[in-house]
Amino acid sequence: MAHQAHSYHMVDPSPWPLFGATAALLMTSGLILWFHYNSSHLLALGMLTTALVMLQWWRDIVREGTFQGHHTPTVQKGLRYGMILFITSEVFFFLGFFWAFFHSSLAPTPELGGQWPPTGIKPLNPLEVPLLNTAILLASGITVTWAHHSITEANRKQAIQALTLTILLGLYFTALQAMEYHEASFSIADGVYGSTFFVATGFHGLHVIIGSSFLLVCLFRLIKFHFTPNHHFGFEAAAWYWHFVDVVWLFLYMTIYWWGS
Repeated sequence: MAHQAHSYHMVDPSPWPLFGATAALLMTSGLILWFHYNSSHLLALGMLTTALVMLQWWRDIVREGTFQGHHTPTVQKGLRYGMILFITSEVFFFLGFFWAFFHSSLAPTPELGGQWPPTGIKPLNPLEVPLLNTAILLASGITVTWAHHSITEANRKQAIQALTLTILLGLYFTALQAMEYHEASFSIADGVYGSTFFVATGFHGLHVIIGSSFLLVCLFRLIKFHFTPNHHFGFEAAAWYWHFVDVVWLFLYMTIYWWGS
């Protein structure tokens, strides 16, 4: 390769954007077939191909940044902006659900019995499992920060311990949330209360699962010596995302669980 006079990364042609788009089409079509005809074959195929594309695309990015040295400070700056914009889009995604919740709860219509929670709904006690889940996520925010400081101080052993603990807390949160869904006295079909509650908390739960996966990949990379004290943006992006998920939960807890009950 000839010497380049700039610090930008000219990415080699890649099949993954095309394959990724095809996989996403399979997955969304599969979801529609599953919803309407109760057939999950295409959905399974779509999820499998999406997972394979993700695995290989991100593998290539890890190679470019960690082993080939393409992630110069200029490129890292672009990655940072990209992650910030992505998290901003996620903020607006959740804003829509909060908007729907407040639209219905601040001025309950006669159809809801003129009150919130609507007539006949028995809400979850915010001082039980939801409060425990709040403590779990706040603790995970502390452990992920501990992991970050350990990486910047080249303390590999503590970084691995802290990151493992963060992932375990994330999985614990997910298990408790699943248990609470199972025991809830209302469902997503119970009017606007059920739909706003389960869509907002359900998407948050999905984000916890995504964030836990993101951190798990970082743990594997940490064990394989991919991060140095001054070159670890992959981990930083995961930590930013995890803090975002944490903050969304605090808003969900204060509004939907506590104020809304």
